[in-house]
Parts: sequence; structure tokens; C-alpha cells
Amino acid sequence: MDPLIARGVVLAANVALVAIRAPHGQRSRGVPVARSGKGRLEGLLLLLAWIGFFLPLVWVFSPALSFADYPLRPLPLGAGAALLAPGLWLFHRSHADLGTNWSISLDLREGHRLVTGGVYARVRHPMYLSLILFSAGQALVLPNAVGAAAYLVPMLLITACRIGPEERMMREAFGPEWDAYAARTRRLVPGVW
Repeated sequence: MDPLIARGVVLAANVALVAIRAPHGQRSRGVPVARSGKGRLEGLLLLLAWIGFFLPLVWVFSPALSFADYPLRPLPLGAGAALLAPGLWLFHRSHADLGTNWSISLDLREGHRLVTGGVYARVRHPMYLSLILFSAGQALVLPNAVGAAAYLVPMLLITACRIGPEERMMREAFGPEWDAYAARTRRLVPGVW
């Protein structure tokens, strides 16, 4: 198969990801941060995420990563596209449901409220789930060993490193309301975990 197909899918998916996030980021930045959980680890994770986001685009636009190319196959391409679509939909829904409560890092904004509706009624961290689906889909679509792992590895690390601290922050901020919400929802996979 022609890798140009994969380049087009990766480019379109990343443009969609940015188009979904941009208006929410701009709106959220207008609300001051009341409490931040940023630290060195958070900074490192965000740096890895940015590098991981741009490496697949380097593959799309230049031959710099061609040393790690392998043949594009129909099955991984189809499976990847099948993961990208729900990943992008969930990414959009989780941003829309969070509204101005959204932040790129572990922050609580002024007037922050506990969001328990929409996709948050089923899982506590749908944004992380959306990014795992997206990055796994991109890894399958992208026929390059470096580019395939570039975004998936940081998204898995961010999810693993953030869930605990984020849930502690929410428990401290919302107390019994958080406990009741946590008791009726799962972290990432409805009905499982």
C-alpha cells in the first residue's frame, strides 16, 4: 500500500485533534488557576507529549524518520482508523463536557466544579481514554517504528502518572461529592477499571 494514505490519515487526524482542542484551550486560559499540581514530573510529561505529537508530523512532511519505515498493511491501517474516529469523538465530548474546567496539566480553575455528566457519567478520565485510543490508532496507521511509538508512549505515561494525583486533588477539592462519583464510575473503561 502507498504510505501516502497513512500520511493523509495521520495529518487529518492531527489537524482534527488541534481543531478540537484549540477553542477549549483558549476559553480555559481565560479562567485563573486556583490550585496547581504542576511539578517537575508534570513538566517532563508535557515535554514528552509535545515531542510525541510532533514526531509523527515530522514523518508526514520529511524523510528524516525514513530509516524506521516498514510496509503499510491494510489491516493495521483499517484498525488504526477505527480507533482514531472514536478517539477523536471522545476527545471532543470530554472537552465539551468539561467546559472551562479543562486544563492541559493538573490544575483546578477558579469556580471549578466536579463534572459528572456527559461522557463523565461513565468514566472519570475520558480525556485520557480518548488520547490512548487516538495514539494507539495513529500507531497502527503510521508505518514507522519511531513515529508509531512517539505519541502512544507519552500518552500511556501521562495516564499512568496522572490518574492517582488527579484523583487525590479532586478528592481534596470535592470530598464526599468526589467519593460518591468515584464509587459509581470507573477510571478508564466502563464496567471494568
